[in-house]
Amino acid sequence: MKLRFTPRAVQDITDIADYIRAENPGAAENVRAAILESLQSLVLFPSLGRLQSVEGVRKLVTRKYKYLVYYSVNEPGDEAVILTVQHPARDRIFADE
Repeated sequence: MKLRFTPRAVQDITDIADYIRAENPGAAENVRAAILESLQSLVLFPSLGRLQSVEGVRKLVTRKYKYLVYYSVNEPGDEAVILTVQHPARDRIFADE
């Protein structure tokens, strides 16, 4: 299984790092790296995240910084597609219920 990022997910990760960099430049790369490291678990365990109300969408909470990663699994393509990465304080695109 491989990871594929939508343009939105790439922009989300960039925005997160930019926001943190404004306050603490050293922490920005650490947070970005921690998010990407947490996503590596999807390579081995693509069903790890909790199913959401939107069909086919799962949510994974990153380990260290608790960002919400919404993704879907494309079995024929053998890939986990990262749809968006959000801070839990923001309005969520995919509802839990």
